[in-house]
Amino acid sequence: MARLMTSLKDVLSAALLFAVLALSPIEAFSQATKTGASGLPVPRFVSLKSDRVNVRIGPSRDHDVAWTFVQAGLPVEIIQEFENWRRIRDWEGKEGWVFHSLLSGRRTALVTPWDDAVQTPLRARSKSDGQMVAELEANVLATVDECAGGWCRVHGEGYDGWIDQTRLFGVYPDELID
Repeated sequence: MARLMTSLKDVLSAALLFAVLALSPIEAFSQATKTGASGLPVPRFVSLKSDRVNVRIGPSRDHDVAWTFVQAGLPVEIIQEFENWRRIRDWEGKEGWVFHSLLSGRRTALVTPWDDAVQTPLRARSKSDGQMVAELEANVLATVDECAGGWCRVHGEGYDGWIDQTRLFGVYPDELID
């Protein structure tokens, strides 16, 4: 009888271990997934291609429009992909679904959209003691040319220079862009 109980315990332990191992790779895989349906990394930043982009509550035209962007070039983060639909997040953290053809791989960034009261120095070189060439207000939309060493080279109408990477929505901290 004691031997039967030991065997039963072993079988139950093995079954529990098998169940844990069988479920773990699925969960670990879903958390570690680095590419979406497009074959590109997820998450990643892109920009809006059009002046009018409907953001839907689900990944199809059958889903209601949650809101509409009305400015081309704004940066958004793709956080999920489903077929030709991309789940995006804006700088405020709002999320919704956009058809892939309304997005562009062109890298843009918003300067400190989270703090309207701040002006951010734009420097002639990628150093905190570099000559200041301008001060950019919050929500200035910039094209990102490159990022390295915690600095990004950006340009827009009437300005061109280097900005501290942490002051931008549209690039990841320490992301390299060339």
